[in-house]
Amino acid sequence: MKKEYQKRAEKLSKAVAAKEARKIRARREKDRGVWFGLGMFGLVGWSVAIPTLIGIALGVWIDLKWPSRYSWTLMLLIIGVILGCLNAWFWISCERKKIGSRRY
Repeated sequence: MKKEYQKRAEKLSKAVAAKEARKIRARREKDRGVWFGLGMFGLVGWSVAIPTLIGIALGVWIDLKWPSRYSWTLMLLIIGVILGCLNAWFWISCERKKIGSRRY
């Protein structure tokens, strides 16, 4: 019973320490505010939109030049969305690594 209580107390202590460290870091890094968050939303949005639009444009061009029973526009749209999502995931993971690697 005593060991279980000690484990819970230690877990709570670590959680409180982590939250306090985040709070201290946030106070030191005031330049990462609302505008930084909005900028990241924009970066993620554009990193998905650009490959999607390129895929659509290339697909339309292929469909006009070489008509076939398959829609290259639709296929390249899907490929563009997938590539855009992978690109956005890359940017988010890089930012997460930067945030995680900072010292408190």
